[in-house]
Amino acid sequence: MSRTTPAADLVLRGARIHTVDPALPEAEALAVRDGRIVWLGADADADRWTGPDTEVVDAAGRLVLPGFIDAHNHVRLGSDDACVQLAGVRTLDGIHDRIRAWHAENPDAEWIEAEAFDYSAIPDGRMPCAADLDPATGDTPAFVLSYDVHTAWLNTAALRRLGITRERTSLPFGEAATDPATGEPTGFIKDFAVKGLSRDGHRALRELGVPWASPDRQYGRLAKSLDDAIRYGITTVVEPQNSLDDLELFERARSEGRLRSRIVAALFHPRGTSDADLDDFAAAAGRFDGDRLRVGPLKLYIDDVVEPRTAALLQPYAGCGHHRGETFYPPEEFEGLLAKLDARGFQCFVHATGDRGIRTVLDAVEHARAVNGPSDARHQVVHVECLDPADVPRFAELGVVACMQPRHCAPEIAGPGKDWAENVGPERWHKAWPMRSLHEAGAVLAFSSDWNVAEMDPMIGIYTAITRRPLGGGEPWQPGETVDVETAVHGYTMGSAYANFLEEERGSLTVGKAADFVVLDRDILRVAPEEIPGTVAQVVVVAGEVVHTA
Repeated sequence: MSRTTPAADLVLRGARIHTVDPALPEAEALAVRDGRIVWLGADADADRWTGPDTEVVDAAGRLVLPGFIDAHNHVRLGSDDACVQLAGVRTLDGIHDRIRAWHAENPDAEWIEAEAFDYSAIPDGRMPCAADLDPATGDTPAFVLSYDVHTAWLNTAALRRLGITRERTSLPFGEAATDPATGEPTGFIKDFAVKGLSRDGHRALRELGVPWASPDRQYGRLAKSLDDAIRYGITTVVEPQNSLDDLELFERARSEGRLRSRIVAALFHPRGTSDADLDDFAAAAGRFDGDRLRVGPLKLYIDDVVEPRTAALLQPYAGCGHHRGETFYPPEEFEGLLAKLDARGFQCFVHATGDRGIRTVLDAVEHARAVNGPSDARHQVVHVECLDPADVPRFAELGVVACMQPRHCAPEIAGPGKDWAENVGPERWHKAWPMRSLHEAGAVLAFSSDWNVAEMDPMIGIYTAITRRPLGGGEPWQPGETVDVETAVHGYTMGSAYANFLEEERGSLTVGKAADFVVLDRDILRVAPEEIPGTVAQVVVVAGEVVHTA
């Protein structure tokens, strides 16, 4: 570099930079100008890029990685401080205790709202009912969300308030389960993720006076989650399920300075989405096409989740003679739908957890390629929890991305004794989150948190991916499907960038790319795996601007 070349806006030096770029795997320093990386190299050469106005960040020998790209993070759904927090409560008595304590502190509350109940807290492996909530809630209506937000649990007062009766069980926000003997609604609401989180579902809940669904509460959850994301070094968030109504929340966050991470927002495509809706989706993608807020992919569901036995399996659930779950679309109808969306140029994120659900999606992608011709669509199967080995090579063959959440396979969440493992049965445990098999078969892995279903911190996801052990230590579950730490980091950076058509801009520290990076206080590539959780993002930089310091 000659002395006449303008100095950099920012220089990072004294670092151990893991670039995730095989052309230059490591460096000690980098320079940024106009938000982009203009140089990487040896620390001894950093002075040549430093002028009187250059901001200098001294990494003091710490590890520097590309900013994390969380490929599936419900920042808009988030976690709500106004709710009773049930995460970690393992018994029904414990749930009652938490709710009673909250109600004692909030005696005038018109609603009791709670989040993150664990299915395994309900006795005898059954699903909860209103009678389970009534002793702790009395006549105050109660609205309780499961940890995965796929189901809701109401007390008797809420059933009355929301007008749920034996004649009215198909609701804008879900399907009310009924007692097989009496036909009366039990208080358990299925399909909440598909209906309750939709545009119509949220509107219905607002009109019925459920405070959780109000715009201000939604914005509060979004703003808090965005603050958490940047604190964890997540410089790009893929928010996977939004309606057109929700986009103004992101605009508000941007105008108020809360949108420090970049956002890719997928739009929800529920069943019944019309051609006019697709036109509106395409128009929104045209309006929101910036490097800070981009709208475009579509989110669909083919099945639900294993814990309440609503995922679609190839064989019946353990202990169930015939029940194997249902798909939301008949396979032929889904093939036609995906081919139609593919032809219009939409990238599809399809929720699929069961082996039959996943196969249905892969079959649909294969059909779309046959009808429309092969294209670089990068459709995603999201979750990939129970995958038949015969379908492992199809991801690479069809160009389908496996968007996975390593934390979900932790033994204390899904392993032996937990609803996931018990419902699937030991003979199918080898199908559980086969990350290594997919990677070795050439599939692109895009890693993510699925916040608020699991912790947002990428360090927890990376730890689980490489150990498949409980967070506090212990025996691994299905350790043959671990990946090495470099592969896990790739999944949270370049893999997720590729999955979202961002690989030319983000995902690695490469000259010409956006200067999004994180300085960590521990070298997670070298420390023992058990030291990875708790690693802190000391400095977070987005587009060459320091946006967070620990």
